[in-house]
Amino acid sequence: MEGKTVDQSHIVIARIMQPIDANGYGNVHGGVIMRFVDEAGGAAAIRHSQSRCVTVALDHMSFDAPAYIGDIVTVDAFLTFTGHTSMEVQCEVTAESIPTGAKRRVSTCYIVFVAIDESGKPAAVPPLIPQTDEERARWQAAETRRANRPHP
Repeated sequence: MEGKTVDQSHIVIARIMQPIDANGYGNVHGGVIMRFVDEAGGAAAIRHSQSRCVTVALDHMSFDAPAYIGDIVTVDAFLTFTGHTSMEVQCEVTAESIPTGAKRRVSTCYIVFVAIDESGKPAAVPPLIPQTDEERARWQAAETRRANRPHP
């Protein structure tokens, strides 16, 4: 199976936050952002594996800054690690104020996906080919996270 680079599966998605996404004070619900992150991360995993994928783990996710109604929220999702059937995806979330253009880092998190075949069984994924020093450092950090994750 031929390997793929980080750039080959990189996904960036964005959307404007609407009143339905927020509480009465205009703050976007954390769950809305979490779903958006899962969708972007899943898209990167699907693009890399070219198969259906399921979410199996989400490492700690904290919210460093709020997102508000009217903000453009962007999720930048890219692979950091691949195992035989699993993939770790890093998701970076930013919120941008439309009137000012000011951007805030909302969150960074790591999600693990597993590729599955038509019968729902885990399927092999192409290896990830880190090309830069930064990508190699992300791979090494991902190996450490993987070793520290609880396994069933």
